[in-house]
Amino acid sequence: MATGRTAPYDVLDDRFRTEKCAAGDLQLETLHVGSRWAEGPLYIPAWRQLIWSDIPNDRMLRWDEATGAVSVFRSPAGHPNGNTLDRAGRLITCEQGNRRVTRTEYDGSLTVLADRYQGKRLNSPNDAAVKSDGSIWFSDPDFGITSDYEGLRGESEIGAKNVYRIDPVTGEVRLVADCFDAPNGLVFSADESELYVSDTGAGVIRVFDVRDDGTLSEGKVFADAGARKEARFDNIRFDDRGHLWVAAMNDGVHCYAQDGTLLGRILVPNTVANIRFGGPRRNRLFIAGNDTLYSLVMGVTAPAAAL
Repeated sequence: MATGRTAPYDVLDDRFRTEKCAAGDLQLETLHVGSRWAEGPLYIPAWRQLIWSDIPNDRMLRWDEATGAVSVFRSPAGHPNGNTLDRAGRLITCEQGNRRVTRTEYDGSLTVLADRYQGKRLNSPNDAAVKSDGSIWFSDPDFGITSDYEGLRGESEIGAKNVYRIDPVTGEVRLVADCFDAPNGLVFSADESELYVSDTGAGVIRVFDVRDDGTLSEGKVFADAGARKEARFDNIRFDDRGHLWVAAMNDGVHCYAQDGTLLGRILVPNTVANIRFGGPRRNRLFIAGNDTLYSLVMGVTAPAAAL
């Protein structure tokens, strides 16, 4: 084990260097300052643009890669959080304030994909992942109903914080995991045999085997913040070498090996809420940090299907 530091990287294991995790830019690039709480960055290759959520300001913003210009993409936007694309390139958004998951159609209209489970309103959908079969999986903590800051204060009708699956054919919302204090980011492994879910409340990342019928195994802990109590895990992304990159709130961006070892960190001056790979070569990491949107060109690349 070796320790060392090459700005903006904190190297905790030699693999962080040898596997090119610390082979990118030597400083963060600031793309925009002015969000109140930035979340949900998503690079859209067809537009060469990045959109992200500014939750308390109830809007989505757009950064143009060619010009660097920033504009409002949608406002009001239902106090949006996580964003992703479905298999047809349509925008999927978790709307905390409206307590629902929506799809933006090609004409700009919105389709509600999920707003209830067994007749009860969802809490505040946070992040979503789309599987190759078209199913949409999303986390549902209560961040958007605990106050009026990130949504609208209200009561949980379900009484729990779970992860759900939306069936691509029937639209049925199915409970797939209910073992969380506060489920947050989620991502599939490259072969979709596993689902990783960060639990902000418990300070752990859990991994579940994905069964053929769309259900999950009981799951186990993949990574634990342990002594790094400031590392409140938020969203998570894989690169094409199998490293799991984690928005670790007040502890920068973590990088974990496939065996769960923390290899190193990207040091970020602000609280890190969300990360996402993008750019034409999928090697640019976008970091939503409090009021600021950063980027870092990396030595690793995201899988093609992970944008």
